[in-house]
Amino acid sequence: MKHVASAANPLYADLKKQAGEPRLRRKDGVAILDGAHLLGAALEAGLAPDLLAVAESRIDSPEIAALIARLPERAVMILPDALANALSTVETPTGLVARIGIPTPAQTVGAAILLDGVQDPGNVGTMLRTAAAAGLTAAYLSAGSAEAWSPKALRAGMGAQFVLAIHEHADLAALIAADPARVLATDLQATRSLYDVALPADCRFLFGNEGAGLPPELTDAAGLRVRIPMPGRAESLNVAASAAVCLFEWVRQQQTAK
Repeated sequence: MKHVASAANPLYADLKKQAGEPRLRRKDGVAILDGAHLLGAALEAGLAPDLLAVAESRIDSPEIAALIARLPERAVMILPDALANALSTVETPTGLVARIGIPTPAQTVGAAILLDGVQDPGNVGTMLRTAAAAGLTAAYLSAGSAEAWSPKALRAGMGAQFVLAIHEHADLAALIAADPARVLATDLQATRSLYDVALPADCRFLFGNEGAGLPPELTDAAGLRVRIPMPGRAESLNVAASAAVCLFEWVRQQQTAK
C-alpha cells in the first residue's frame, strides 16, 4: 500500500482530474466508483480496480479492510482524509474511491433496454438497475443519453452497470429496423394496453427523453406500440417509472409462461 500525503503526487493528481472531468474519463476509458457498495459490486462481477484510494480514518473499517484484502497492495493508496474527501463525487464523502476500466460490452442477444435521449443520469442509472433486476442482458443508449458510467448514474444503478452489456452511442434506428417485431414502445395514443400484449422473451424495450419522449420515427418503427393504463389524473409517468411497469409486466408474463 502506498501512503500519499501530497496533492502533488502524480498518481493522486491524475485520479483527482479523472474524478472531476467527464471528458478525461471518457478519453481514458475509466469510471470512478465512490463507496464500498459499488466497489464490492464491481469485484463480485469480476471487475477489479487498478487504483483504490482510501481515507486514513476508514482503513480500520471491517467492510473496507475486507475490500482492500481482495486487491494487490500496489493498487491501494492511503490518503489523509482531506485529500481523500477531495476525490469524492458525492456530497458526503465515503472515504473510498476506486478507478476501473470501463468494460467492452459483449455482443449480446436476448432482452434489452433501449434509451433514446434519456438525459438525467439518475434516470439512466435507475432504469439500468430496473433492467438488471428484471433479468435483461443488455442496454443500448443513444448518443443523446446521459453517460451510463457517470458517478451519478453509477450511484443510481447500484451495480447494474457491472452485470449488463452496455452499448453507448448506439444506433437505435438501425437496431430497431433489424427486428422491429420485438421492439416495444410506450405511446399515449396507442390503442393497445400493455397488459393485453404478449411480450416476446427477447423483447427490446424502447424509452425516450424525459420531456419530449420518443421521436415519431422511432415510435412508428417499433412493432409493439402500447399504452400504460393510467386511471388517475396524472398525464404521464416518469420515464423510469414507465420502464419499471413495462419490464415487470414482461417478468410476470415470462414467469406465467413457464
